[in-house]
Amino acid sequence: MTTTAPGGPVAAELPFFVYGTLLPGEPNHDLFLRGRTAGERPAVLPRALLYDGPGYPYAIEGHGRVHGTLLVAAPGVYGELLGLLDHLEEFLGPGHPRNLYERVAREVELPGEADAGHGAGESVRAWVYLAAAAVTRSLRTGGVLIPGGRWTTGRTPGGS
Repeated sequence: MTTTAPGGPVAAELPFFVYGTLLPGEPNHDLFLRGRTAGERPAVLPRALLYDGPGYPYAIEGHGRVHGTLLVAAPGVYGELLGLLDHLEEFLGPGHPRNLYERVAREVELPGEADAGHGAGESVRAWVYLAAAAVTRSLRTGGVLIPGGRWTTGRTPGGS
């Protein structure tokens, strides 16, 4: 299962990969995530590109890497957190024509621990909000690509 309608059954309580205003230190992190996460780790979304949007970024499928954070919901708040994030990201359901983003399950990479011995990171399946189809088409033709796939370094200091 790769997508789930808001309020619908969830096969597994996947963690969330965030890469924009939900990152630690960004405005929506405190508004939506404070007290609702049990863990946060740096992570990378492979096979994706990051585009600048009107105050927030969009990730789309592509030949690059997007840097962000993997969030694990705190016990007992998964459904609440899922609903809040779906609302924030304007995800109305799989393939809905008014979606701003699609919530999809993707493999994200966690950096290897220095003491792991082998240096390789692990891969984890997580929910990711990718730009919806209409938004993706617009970005591919006239969007501003963020080099390096890091939204926080793609903005001017003091920007939102």
